[in-house]
Amino acid sequence: MMRLAIDQAHHAWAVGEVPVGAVIVRDGAVLATGFNQPIGAHDPTAHAEICALRAASALLANYRLVDCDLYVTLEPCAMCAGAIMHARLRRVIFGARDPKTGAAGSVVDLFGEARLNHHTEVVAGVLADACGALLSSFFAERRGAR
Repeated sequence: MMRLAIDQAHHAWAVGEVPVGAVIVRDGAVLATGFNQPIGAHDPTAHAEICALRAASALLANYRLVDCDLYVTLEPCAMCAGAIMHARLRRVIFGARDPKTGAAGSVVDLFGEARLNHHTEVVAGVLADACGALLSSFFAERRGAR
């Protein structure tokens, strides 16, 4: 499933967005995918995770995504972590850590906050090298273009 999320990240790169991709799965079936599109959508909330959450919620006609798992190529930020918990996702599986805005342990750990009423399981580092290399290549290309 992380490879599908990486494919989604390539869609983001193709349209000039930071290459982050996400996939929501329930019972082994893909419900929704998403990729970063805040620039093109003129929407600061259009992160890959949010796009996938919106699509899965529309498909299920429910904002609660109980028994669903989210695969994402980059550690979720605070906004996405909050949305993931509000949707009641069972588990988030991410690839690369985000040392600047990561909210699953890199900068803060919202998923580990005991005072919150829902606790999403976190699995970190799945295909981390491939996910990280994609981001590094994207930013190297951008620096080269300047």
